[in-house]
Amino acid sequence: MDQRISFVTLAVRDLDASRRFYLDGLGWGADLEVPDDVVMIRAGEHLVLSLWNRDHFEAELGEPAGTGLPPFTLAHNVRTEAEVDAILEVARAAGASVGEAAHREWGGYTGYFADPDGFRWEIATNPGPIGQVVLP
Repeated sequence: MDQRISFVTLAVRDLDASRRFYLDGLGWGADLEVPDDVVMIRAGEHLVLSLWNRDHFEAELGEPAGTGLPPFTLAHNVRTEAEVDAILEVARAAGASVGEAAHREWGGYTGYFADPDGFRWEIATNPGPIGQVVLP
């Protein structure tokens, strides 16, 4: 198996609200839209973010275990602290719940926002070698 991720799929309660948030609010573009089913957004050279109607997700995979904060984050890394702050403001304007960015003990500067379903996005600068690998 190749060492890569092709799709990240988020099971969303309200596909229209998620579409508005990501496309209208954050300014991203869809590569595929199937009404009341899925919106697929190219998120990297070989990576797609898939927003999937939660009912259709559960019909195929079953009901997700547990409730509350999903135990993972999605990350978008940038080069500067100013970019972190600017993106958090865009997310806030799009209706996201946004936390304040902070300097982290490992040397980076990060902040988080939650999309309409509570999925957390980390916006970060990471000065270490691994942080530089993910930048375009």
